[in-house]
This record gives sequence, C-alpha cells and structure tokens, in this order.
Amino acid sequence: MTTFNLTTPLHMTRTIALCFLVALMEGLDLQASGIAAQGMAAAFELDKLHMGWVFSAGIFGLLPGAFLGGLLADRIGRKRVLMASVALFGLFSLITTMAWDFNSLLVARCLTGVGLGAALPNLIALTSEVAGPRLRGMAVSLMYCGVPLGAAVAASIGIAQLAGGWQVVFYVGGLVPLLIMPLLGLYLPESAQFRSVQGVAPIGVVKGLFREGAALPTAMIWVSYFFTLMVVYILINWLPSLLVGQGFSGRQASWVMFALQLGAATGTLLLGWVMDRLPAWALSALIYVGILASLTALGMSSQLESMLVAGFVAGFFATGGQCVLYALAPHFYRPAVRATGVGSAVAIGRLGAMSGPLVAGKMLALGTGTTGVMMASAPGIVIAALAMFYLSVRRNGSSPD
Repeated sequence: MTTFNLTTPLHMTRTIALCFLVALMEGLDLQASGIAAQGMAAAFELDKLHMGWVFSAGIFGLLPGAFLGGLLADRIGRKRVLMASVALFGLFSLITTMAWDFNSLLVARCLTGVGLGAALPNLIALTSEVAGPRLRGMAVSLMYCGVPLGAAVAASIGIAQLAGGWQVVFYVGGLVPLLIMPLLGLYLPESAQFRSVQGVAPIGVVKGLFREGAALPTAMIWVSYFFTLMVVYILINWLPSLLVGQGFSGRQASWVMFALQLGAATGTLLLGWVMDRLPAWALSALIYVGILASLTALGMSSQLESMLVAGFVAGFFATGGQCVLYALAPHFYRPAVRATGVGSAVAIGRLGAMSGPLVAGKMLALGTGTTGVMMASAPGIVIAALAMFYLSVRRNGSSPD
C-alpha cells in the first residue's frame, strides 16, 4: 500500500481532496430525492404524506449509520469504514432505480441513508485530524463544501431534464461513488491520530461522551445539530415541491435549489474561514438571524428573482451554519472517541432531519401552506443559536488536542 509522510502539506491536500469527492457524492444523493420527488410521486402514485415517508426513510438510515460509522471508526479505522460506507450508498442508490413499489422504495432509500450516515463522521474525523486544531475549521469547510456542490449537481440534473426520468440522478449517485472507491484504497492514508491510539483499550461510549467534563458540551452539540438539521432537511426535501405548489414550474424550482446549494457552498467556505476571526456571539447571531430572515423570505416571495435570492441566502446560513457545527464538534473529544462523538452528534442531528420532512408533510396535508412550514421552524432555530453560542465560547476556553 502507498505510504505518505504524515506531516506534509501534500498528505493534507490529498486527504481533504479525496474526502471532498466523497462529500460531493453524499450531497448529490441527499438532494436526489427532492429533485426526483415529482417523478417518483407520479411513478408510484404517492401523495404528499407518502412522499414525506420517502424523504424520511433515507434520513432514518442516516441515524444508525452515523452512530455505527463513528463507533466502528474509533475501533477499526476511519479509512476502512469510509470505504465500506461509500460502497453501501453507491450500491443502494443504484438499487433505488429498480424499486417496484412504495415499500421497496423505502427500503432502498433507508439503506442508502445508512451508507451516507456512516461516511460523514469519518469525513469529519479524517479532515479535522489531518489539519490539527489551528486549521481545523478551514479544513472541514473545504471538505464539507462538497456536500452543497454535490447537491447543486443534482439540481443541475433536474434543470437539464435529461432523458431517463427521475432515475438519472440516482444512476449518477450510484455509479460515481463506486468509481471513487479504488482511489480511496490507493491514495487515502489512515488518520495518524487514530494510529497513535491503536492498541489502547477502547473508551466506553458513556465515559467518552458524558464524563470528565464532556456531558454538557455533548448535550449542547446534540441540541444544536438537531434543530439546525431539521431546517436544512425541510429545505432539501420539501422546497422543490413547495415551490411547485406555489405556482413555479419544476424547472424553476430546480433553479432555486441550485441557488440554495451555491449559497450553501459559499457559506460553508466563508463561515468556516471566519470561525476564528469573529467573536462567538457575533458568529452565532449572524448565522441564525440569517436563517430566520431567509425562511421568512422563502415563505413570502412570489417572484422567481426574489425566490432565487432567498434560496441563496437560506443555503448560505443554514448549511454554512451546519458546517461550523461540524468543525466545532471534533474539538470537544479526544482522538480515541472523536469519531464516536461526532457520529453520535450526527445521529442526533438526523433525528431532527428525519422529523423535519415528516412534520412539514403533515402540516402541508393540514393546509398550512409554505409560510406555515417555514415559520414553524423559528423556535428551534432560536434554541440552536443559544446552544451554538455556548459551544463557541467553550471552544475558546479549552482544548483536548
């Protein structure tokens, strides 16, 4: 196997670049159901409530995937678990195109989600550990911007309206990850920090996450992940259908999603860059005031131009804020439990991600409309803002590295 000098900039560049490629495909697959929603609903004769279950099935798979992916990574290695995760979500993305009824569609999306969920904590652990504390925010931001860019690729497929119908986005989301796997095997080295703790008796989950001063940060990380991801996944899964319901065409809805993901990529990079340059209170206020303002604009806009701007701003702050959380979480855990800690936080965040589309589907079925869905997210955003403020202050006061 190829070996690398674990202290060189080349090593860091290769690790971030390969993780970026995986994040790109993760973003594409996470957005795929939203882009394919109209076609899937027509093909399987599904109403809004059933589509809510389709969205949530994929998100449900993310939950055990994230927790197990992090737990296994701290025991057998980040690289091995990442490769298995990529194979899993690539395979079941392809199987999604072969679904024959509602139940088989749910199973395919759930198992795709398991692979996607297991990949993310390993992507975060690998990039944060290769960069070290000083460059961690920027490294995670560079890697994670692949997620919104991948989602933008999915939106581009929707805009292009390629022959092959709703299945096209899942073909891309399945074949490309399987092609990336050999690159990971050849060129992605294992984390040096993981290697340094190999042979040491594993730390129990409870001890690692809830003792020796970790309990309150863990609770705040979970709260902020839960409510932030709830909003992000309402936008990812329901926004295209909400826009069509407001009178926009499917192509126009795809353009708004494209704007949202461009905003997400921009926000991921810029907010990651300013993490160490703005006071904690200012960063928290900026992100969550921006989220509230953009949700209000999305609920009230009636013209395509204003909706494109609102979508860009929503992506900038919602996904950009999510990336800041991903960069903060590794700081609070030692290398021996870092992937477990990040994985558990991602898993809790997926509970919010899973509940968001279900709640939105139920509210729409009751006739609340787009504005009602957007405004119902406001209390959770305020809670997430307070939790993130705590984490930002705590980060500046201590370090496990």
